[in-house]
Amino acid sequence: MAPSEAVETNIREKAAKLESFYEKIMGCRVLVEAPHRHHRKGKLYHVRIDVTLPGGEIVINREPSRHASHKDVYVAIRDAFAATRRKLQDFARRRRGALKTHEPAPLGRVAKIFPQERFGFLETADGREIYFHGNSVLEPGFDRLEVGTEVNFTEEQGVDGPQASTVKFAGRHLVTR
Repeated sequence: MAPSEAVETNIREKAAKLESFYEKIMGCRVLVEAPHRHHRKGKLYHVRIDVTLPGGEIVINREPSRHASHKDVYVAIRDAFAATRRKLQDFARRRRGALKTHEPAPLGRVAKIFPQERFGFLETADGREIYFHGNSVLEPGFDRLEVGTEVNFTEEQGVDGPQASTVKFAGRHLVTR
């Protein structure tokens, strides 16, 4: 596309704001092009942003065919910089060691089951009993549970005490009947 002072100013402002998300940016290269010149579809702008960082590089490549709203160059630039900002924030979190870690769901065993009423109780590793309803059991489903079946569960506080809001078969559960 032909150079535009307004577009260049917009890009420089957005590039400067990236430093507020990660201060050690070594370089930022932005390419804006209008590769499609079909009058039926209009110009769809392609934006590529390369950010060089100590220990890594972030590349955002916004293809116009996937983003129909990119008929407006400013929208295409905004979307590309938003994606760059998210990637930069992720990079900064990884560098700080602040990644989210998910604790595995607790392991329990089915202690009691009442098939007609569609509920039961789990025994936790610390010996507590937790109520669960048949609707909280994930596939292959409540009807496949037996006393002693190992399950992972998510515990929450119910009206009458602790209950399992999600019960998932642990390990292999390909028992056929």
